[in-house]
Amino acid sequence: MSALLHVSASPRGAASESRALAATFLDAFTETHPDVPVDTLDLWDGTLPPFGAAATAGKMAIFAGGQPEGESAEAWRAVEATFRRFNAADRYLFSVPMWNAGVPYVLKQFIDVVSQPGLLFGFDPATGYQGLLTGKKAAVVYTSAVYGPDRGPAFGSDFQSTFFTDWLHWAGVQDVTEIHLRPDLVADDVDVRRALAHAQARDAGKTF
Repeated sequence: MSALLHVSASPRGAASESRALAATFLDAFTETHPDVPVDTLDLWDGTLPPFGAAATAGKMAIFAGGQPEGESAEAWRAVEATFRRFNAADRYLFSVPMWNAGVPYVLKQFIDVVSQPGLLFGFDPATGYQGLLTGKKAAVVYTSAVYGPDRGPAFGSDFQSTFFTDWLHWAGVQDVTEIHLRPDLVADDVDVRRALAHAQARDAGKTF
């Protein structure tokens, strides 16, 4: 069954530019895809499991062809549950604000939780990694308060979209639509930039 999962990486609620753009996208999407269920995963709601020593031991056991045991088995079950929710969708919407030139740490935690051997990727010693999320597509809302590609290096660098879009491709998601609002705070023409980004989000949502 077709489904869309919105993964929100901003903790700012109604004040979030990325969430606002995601809402515009979803409004347009649900208008044109009324039969497709939409699930929202708020990465800040406290349900994302940690990925520490026990989960790492489980991952390495799987990588070695074995099975996690004890505490690592319990941690691995939480990893698998998170991945199942993620993998249940065939379409993804990510709302990703820039934090310190990169992504919010909770999004990196999500990536570390779901990026597991046999689940999100396969590995062959001769040919390397193979992403397993094939046949899926993603739309990503990227926002930044200060950074913009038309501004100088004193306004920051983009290790946000370069990192996250590369992760999607590595995971097997090759069909990626990007929606950018940069910058959303310090530019003189921020209202124009915001209007253009929302128009782009609306158009993308209609055809996604």
